[in-house]
Amino acid sequence: MWIKPEDLTVSQVQILNEAGDLVGEAPNLTSAQLIDMYRYMVIARAYDERVVRLQRQGRVGTYAPFSGQEAAQVGSAFALEKSDWVFPSYREVPALWVHGIPLENSLLYTMGHVHGARLPEGVNAFPVQIIIAGQTTQAMGSALASHYLGDKLVSLCYLGDGATSQGDFHESLNFASVWKLPAIYLIQNNQWAISMPRTRQSGSQTLAQKGLAYGIPGIQVDGNDVLAVYQVTQEAVARARAGEGPSIIEAVTFRMGPHTTSDDPTRYRSAQELEDWKQKDPIVRFKRYLLNEKLWDDGKEAALLQEAAEQIEQVVKAAEGKPKGTLEESFDYVYESLTPRLREQKAAVAKKEVR
Repeated sequence: MWIKPEDLTVSQVQILNEAGDLVGEAPNLTSAQLIDMYRYMVIARAYDERVVRLQRQGRVGTYAPFSGQEAAQVGSAFALEKSDWVFPSYREVPALWVHGIPLENSLLYTMGHVHGARLPEGVNAFPVQIIIAGQTTQAMGSALASHYLGDKLVSLCYLGDGATSQGDFHESLNFASVWKLPAIYLIQNNQWAISMPRTRQSGSQTLAQKGLAYGIPGIQVDGNDVLAVYQVTQEAVARARAGEGPSIIEAVTFRMGPHTTSDDPTRYRSAQELEDWKQKDPIVRFKRYLLNEKLWDDGKEAALLQEAAEQIEQVVKAAEGKPKGTLEESFDYVYESLTPRLREQKAAVAKKEVR
């Protein structure tokens, strides 16, 4: 009998509706953890808005905004242990921050500083990946190492809807499935791959089902519901640690800003679509929940916004005050030891003999 796409039924996981009301069972998180989640989301949004302004002022390079995707990133990162591995693309500032990479590092990277991609000692994360879907095979390789070593570490790979059309993604899924590797592929379906809408990106009913052909279970979650994202990621982490293999999570969310600061979304996206998704803002939704639970109030909100402004101002001052790196310094950063040819190139750079 034919296996028909229309026979597949998918239910989206949601715990908090758009009004911030519980429509599912809340995960087992303490009040302090819930507030910490919200704090990360609010400060991340303030950071994102500030960096966009810095780019418009010519103080940083091209930047990929993430506003609207805070719940998908913070919720998933909270489900990991610090010893687990994170493989980002170019929009995962909140997730990397939760996992231990300072905001200053992310800003230095955007400024083109030679040390911008240098990760703090002990933080298990790979540098930002610009090549679309390139991080999927890296995450698979990391998961293979964990499988070989038996260290029970999980590799979480972040990717966008557009990356699911790349060959690397499918090759990675095939290998991860065959070897039952502890890998999680978290697809942030933000509705647009630059100017390409989701409807033209893939003919699949969902992106969560992409793994079925490879024997990988998938789940679709409301990506603007931080509690739901946390819960499904926690379940995927548990599967991976138990040796049950990889998982795919499709977090349905929305990119409120441009693809990057060199993009103009008004040329391909309607104002009404943006307004509709603003009603689903993950930060507003979570704030309503915290207010309903008597965990938050106007005074705490004002204090948090002040903290965000001060912290980001400190980050900007620290990054802009850091001495610029040199081109020859990059040789020592990229290579553990230099070959004779590389030493010649470094010397030529130092003498400014290259153009």
